[in-house]
Amino acid sequence: MEELNPDELKSLIEAAYLDRTLLQKGAYRDAVFSAIDALDRGVLRVASPGPEGWTTHVWLKQAILLYFGIAELRTIEIGPFEYRDRIPLKRDLEKAGVRVVPPGVARYGSHLEPGVILMPAYVNIGARVGRGTLIDTWATVGSCAQIGQDVHISGGVGIGGVLEPPQASPVIIEDGAFIGSRAVIVEGVYVEREAVIGANVVITASTPIIDVTGPEPIEYRGRVPARSVVIPGMRPKRYPAGEFGLPCALIIGKRSENTDRKVSLNAALRDFGVPT
Repeated sequence: MEELNPDELKSLIEAAYLDRTLLQKGAYRDAVFSAIDALDRGVLRVASPGPEGWTTHVWLKQAILLYFGIAELRTIEIGPFEYRDRIPLKRDLEKAGVRVVPPGVARYGSHLEPGVILMPAYVNIGARVGRGTLIDTWATVGSCAQIGQDVHISGGVGIGGVLEPPQASPVIIEDGAFIGSRAVIVEGVYVEREAVIGANVVITASTPIIDVTGPEPIEYRGRVPARSVVIPGMRPKRYPAGEFGLPCALIIGKRSENTDRKVSLNAALRDFGVPT
């Protein structure tokens, strides 16, 4: 298969996404396979940071959607286990410098940078996990999620996949963040660097994220500011049947900039009493 540059791949994939009959031609099918291979190797990524923020590369999400349609459904046997799927598992883990503890699963088309530890957890196609990050037991990293370096994803965390519509931003967790047990972050939520998300916090695109550290509350949606310490909260809302509590997320403090990440994390958990 001829190696094409990203602009050529983009042109072929965008055309095939608009007209699926083009996938009957070798050049368009090969472009899809090449794009997924590049995601797997980390040469390309679904979203990338820049001076103006994160950019979602729509055509790579389109490539993943096309891949589902043309990849062959096959039986996968691993020891006594049998699976049937269109997408194989990642290979050459030793060469990649990552540790995957059985029965942890990273699908082909995801990328794990050197030093990643994947406990019995799951990383879906299109996702990227940064150097030195720990994905703990039964955590899920959904399609196209972008996880930074030195992130701690605790047990049972749900990082949502955002594959459709292709133009939608994926979930982004930046460097040094800590995500507590059973937290759920979905719908393209953006967690900025070194934030601490306490156990059982649920953040969707519409969840109010309220900074309560000052004299007046400051509300965010879809974004957790850098170094914020976040816990679950409730706020009242009146309905015809009465007043009820609606879930929200509360920013109750900031990690210190004067200490390194590990010390800052321990201090945040101790000082604010955040469950992990």
